[in-house]
Amino acid sequence: MSILNTYMQKEQQLKQLQEELDRLKNDDRLKAELEFKDKLEALMREFDKSAADVIKLLDPQPAAAKATSTTSTGRAKRKLKIYKNPNTGEVVETRGGNQKTLKAWKDEHGAETVEGWLVRTED
Repeated sequence: MSILNTYMQKEQQLKQLQEELDRLKNDDRLKAELEFKDKLEALMREFDKSAADVIKLLDPQPAAAKATSTTSTGRAKRKLKIYKNPNTGEVVETRGGNQKTLKAWKDEHGAETVEGWLVRTED
């Protein structure tokens, strides 16, 4: 790509971003959020509190304590994926990519095609 094409493309992207920014500046929701943020920061300064102090006050349980179920290795449990082969109607439920039938399907039909057979994902 020539440097002129690159320049024109970047100029067009800049114009689009500027238009988006202008739309956001006129959005009442943004104005309300900015007002809230300003008032909150003023209150934090008044009481000499940091963002971490406010978070601890509002949410005393640390985020780590709320983590999803983990295995003995401390790793989060993988989500259950359910695939259905449209050709045979066969269903495979797996939490990993090493499932024998799933691997055979991917070898035969291609990984991208088989990923399209994903019916749903569960925790």
